[in-house]
Amino acid sequence: MKTLGRWLASPWRRSAVAVAAGALPMLAFPAPSLWWFASVALVPWILLARTAPTGRRALYDGWCGGFGFMLAVHHWLLPNLHVFTFVIAALLGALWAPWGWLVRRFLSGVPAPGRIAAALLVLPSGWLVVELVRSWQGLGGPWGMLGASQWQLEPALRLASAGGVWLLSFLLVVVNVAVAVLVAVRRSRVPAVAGLLATAAVGSAAWMWSPRPEVDGHVRVAVVQPGVVGGPDRRFDREEQLTRQLAGQDVDLIVWGESSVGFDLGARPDLAQRIAALSRETAAPILVNVDARRSDRPGIYKSSILIGPDGLTGERYDKMRLVPFGEYVPARSLLGWATSVGEAAREDRRRGTTQVVMDVGDGLRIGPMVCFESAFPDMSRHLAEDGADILVAQSATSTFQQSWAPAQHASLAALRAAESGRPMVHATLTGVSAVHGPEGQRIGPWLGTDASTTQVYEVPLADGVTPYVRFGDWPVYGAVLVLAALGLSEAARRARRPRPRAPGPRVPPARTARESPARPGR
Repeated sequence: MKTLGRWLASPWRRSAVAVAAGALPMLAFPAPSLWWFASVALVPWILLARTAPTGRRALYDGWCGGFGFMLAVHHWLLPNLHVFTFVIAALLGALWAPWGWLVRRFLSGVPAPGRIAAALLVLPSGWLVVELVRSWQGLGGPWGMLGASQWQLEPALRLASAGGVWLLSFLLVVVNVAVAVLVAVRRSRVPAVAGLLATAAVGSAAWMWSPRPEVDGHVRVAVVQPGVVGGPDRRFDREEQLTRQLAGQDVDLIVWGESSVGFDLGARPDLAQRIAALSRETAAPILVNVDARRSDRPGIYKSSILIGPDGLTGERYDKMRLVPFGEYVPARSLLGWATSVGEAAREDRRRGTTQVVMDVGDGLRIGPMVCFESAFPDMSRHLAEDGADILVAQSATSTFQQSWAPAQHASLAALRAAESGRPMVHATLTGVSAVHGPEGQRIGPWLGTDASTTQVYEVPLADGVTPYVRFGDWPVYGAVLVLAALGLSEAARRARRPRPRAPGPRVPPARTARESPARPGR
């Protein structure tokens, strides 16, 4: 250990180790999907930050670890944004700097049981607030939230219905902190084990208390995935060809992917008529997605549009949350240079203003989202509140076709379904397309990135309201309160600390009789 400590004394080596430690949680996400690894993935990072020689160095450990984490979960952007990917990771990684300081504050040395108990509450709260801040759409959105790694675990999905992905992230950090204490501080194993048992008890209570959605019927939803097809005309022809194969299959809704139509339907009524003809042939409404400059207002929009046998139904949703750099450049006057070093948007897309629940007939109501928006838990929650029976995300990740991004994006459907208690259809142009039931369970096969096909899914419908829909992001509110209480406690502690007295004039010490000068004459 002393040898390791001397080796880490170099700031550059320590920073490199922090970057590597921060990148480890990526292995819990698709494509590796080592969901169990999320329970220990933060341990090396925590062990490093707790041994920081100073608070300032702990801040650097948090920042470097955050840089590694953000770079790992967004590594598939490198071929497109190039060096700007590192800039984004460095800026967002700074959000974890205070978290590194908190790790040292509560876990350095041999912490007392009370300090460990506080760490099991404060450190997960700090992590949750970091996830909250970086979830803001302007900072890139909530891609790669730690709790999202648990999408294929049934108990975790049940917990998501109680507190959303936020609750999963909180509990995972609790477990990581407890494991780190077990590894590093032998004298404090009792409070660490107590923390693990308390986490298990909370999880079990939520499992028992959270109501299960009650299935009250099924609908047949078809996904049309054309695959990689060059040009909007050829893509439309392929989608038309695939959709015709659904005739006679008794489907209730057909969903095309994001940017499935590359022309404004107001300016191209011939395309709207062709889609309406497909709706008549298949006896089902078709939800398409138009990515084009609109003829009725300025700018380019991405819009989910419902078309029935008689043509446009008037049901339309314009994408509200756009992908930074992919669909618009934040502060273009300052960051416009990103378009010269990568594939950033040459022109900003326009935003919609409100979410929409569409009536597709026979009492079936759907809540559309477009691509990136499926990463935001609040959007699916609001759609469920507004009466959507099915959540539908139309996506296109062909730019990142050979990366981990398509599978990771598809996995988010499981969480959104479990949180809202509503099934979710994730329909893409080029894969991965997926459908998940109201408890987050997988329905039917995933359509991979090599597929050009259609797939009909028997989708269960459910009634009821999940605790997450009813109470919202309560784990986040709790985390903010914990950190606020910590701030007040620290302020009070500093206020009680006695202040050193200002130095007064120096008074020479009194002389003793032995030290007195001899009298004259002696």
